[in-house]
Amino acid sequence: MRKNTFILPLFLALLISCQADLKERTKKDQSKTESFISNDYQDLVSLFKEWRTFEKPPFLDGAPDYTLETFEKRWPRFIDLQKSLKKIDTTNWPVENKVDWMIVWAEMNGYDFNHRILKPWTRDPAFYKSVWTYRSDVPAHEGPTHHGTTELWTYEFPLSMEERERLIADLKVIAPLNAQAKKNLTGNARDLWVAGIRDIQTQAKDLEELKMEKSLQDDDELLELIDETILSTMDLASWLDTESKSKTGPSGIGKENYTWYMQYVHLVPLTWEDEVMILKRELARAWSSLKLEEHRNRNLPELVDANSPEAYDKMADAAAKSLMYFLDEQDIVTVKPYFDPALREHLGVYIPREERNFFRIGQHYDPRPLFSHFYHWFELARMDIEPHKSEIRRGPLLYNIFDSRNEGMATAVEEMFMQAGLYDESPRTKEIIYIMIAQRAARGLGSLYAHANEMTMEEAGGIHSEYTPRGWMKTEKDLLIFEQHLYLRQPGYGTSYITGKYLLENTMAEYARIQESQNKPFVLKDFFDMLNGIGNIPISLGQWQMTGLNDHMKTIND
Repeated sequence: MRKNTFILPLFLALLISCQADLKERTKKDQSKTESFISNDYQDLVSLFKEWRTFEKPPFLDGAPDYTLETFEKRWPRFIDLQKSLKKIDTTNWPVENKVDWMIVWAEMNGYDFNHRILKPWTRDPAFYKSVWTYRSDVPAHEGPTHHGTTELWTYEFPLSMEERERLIADLKVIAPLNAQAKKNLTGNARDLWVAGIRDIQTQAKDLEELKMEKSLQDDDELLELIDETILSTMDLASWLDTESKSKTGPSGIGKENYTWYMQYVHLVPLTWEDEVMILKRELARAWSSLKLEEHRNRNLPELVDANSPEAYDKMADAAAKSLMYFLDEQDIVTVKPYFDPALREHLGVYIPREERNFFRIGQHYDPRPLFSHFYHWFELARMDIEPHKSEIRRGPLLYNIFDSRNEGMATAVEEMFMQAGLYDESPRTKEIIYIMIAQRAARGLGSLYAHANEMTMEEAGGIHSEYTPRGWMKTEKDLLIFEQHLYLRQPGYGTSYITGKYLLENTMAEYARIQESQNKPFVLKDFFDMLNGIGNIPISLGQWQMTGLNDHMKTIND
């Protein structure tokens, strides 16, 4: 009996020990599973879809929910998504797939930055602008935009029954979102606050115009809903105006935050100081080049601006034909069938001399410099008609991460087309190119000082205005306010025209150097076609994919 009594406890002890060991091994197995590293590109695509679904906030009272409580509640899920991305091993992947990983990484960094620093739902009243009457010329709206907008430009009137229901659903977001805005907007960024009131007031005017749409006059339900949105919008504008009197804080994000945002979100391998240097250099180069060009052309007649609707229409048509012919006949880029119609939708109309803003002044002398910038519309048509094979690149990148590519490209080709011979028969037009470069450099430089909180938005606008040649930024103040306000809302956007141009020129130089080192010819058409095929992604990623080298991204990879 004593022997059996001894064996039983020993057996139980062994059993308990085995169970404990089993539990421990199970925990380790679970831990291994949780830390499992995938090498499958399709896992990245699946994670991208999860991420984009998460990035859209839930709804509260019929509107996207940007309340502090909801952000805090959802934060752990975001951290899990970031961890899942880091568990994907890109070793031995082709460069194009590694580029896709970097895009997802940058977008997640953008969410993190918005949550920690930018906080547009807290600091930026213009974030709550809901009604948009036009399509942006870049893949998505410029600047922080909420997730429940009413895109009036997508509707055709008279409305079908289906479209009517869609419009009603869109408009029903506005009142509850405006009510939420008055709770969420607790920031103290004075310039953002004051300038944002204009956006909300403009929304009320746009809704009034919608109400006047002839085909809606018998639709009592829809008209009543529009009236509700107008009253709600005017109430928000009034509240913002009252609250503005107590706003005293800076609106810039500071140099350190700016640099982090450029490198880890927009994948621009530059610091705040680098951008200041580049924009100062480009401003000086543009001014000096303009004066040399003016000297060279001193014995030529001045350009004559269009002075009637008929004269402008004739000039614009000739300019469009000239640009398309040049791109095709000079083997600049493969001209797709959709290029010409995409451009012709945006030829513009005659504007009396006293009403022209900066861009319209040059456009009425020769539209080709601005039409070159309208490379934008070729890119958007490509997105619509020839979507990229990668699901990650197919639509607009979040948080305006596309700016170095789209704005940089549009700015760069203005001068590149000129250097390739577009204005050989019209030397005076070259002067417009340098004026446009100077304006982009001046406004971007002002925005840098505003983000460093070394200048107010108005003072940044002073640089923008004073350093643009021929006083062309002093003719119409709305453009000045619009641009500096946007650049304060969206860090890096004001500089992206020039820094993106700089990065694109670097890409061309590096691509050409590699071609030459391999005894291959540099073919301009191949370069642009390859760049177009990569999609609307940051230029730094485009250079990596086109050259196979990513040394230029060292500051980002570190």
